[in-house]
Amino acid sequence: MKIKKGDKVKILLGKDRGKEGKVEYVRGKDKKVFVGGANLYKRHVRRQGGIEGGIIDLPKPLDISNVALVCPNCNKITRVGYKQILPSGEVKITGNIKARICKKCKKEVK
Repeated sequence: MKIKKGDKVKILLGKDRGKEGKVEYVRGKDKKVFVGGANLYKRHVRRQGGIEGGIIDLPKPLDISNVALVCPNCNKITRVGYKQILPSGEVKITGNIKARICKKCKKEVK
């Protein structure tokens, strides 16, 4: 997955288009992400035992294709690439040990 928990993303489509937020949870199986403070819906709940009833905000997942990563280095929305980092510190384009890089500024995304 190119977007991970803790990444800052911008929402590209939907009712919250243009908002930025932090990824709270990623569901890799069905390629969905939960963004903090975005895509909230109202849910009417009944009182059950000790739990108070009322109207609550329920976060719904967004499809991963509807969000774009905001690079922490250049603060622009970007795509993610990968580079191999060797133990000696050299950088190669292919390999097993990978680091995510910003396609615009070519710096590593942590």
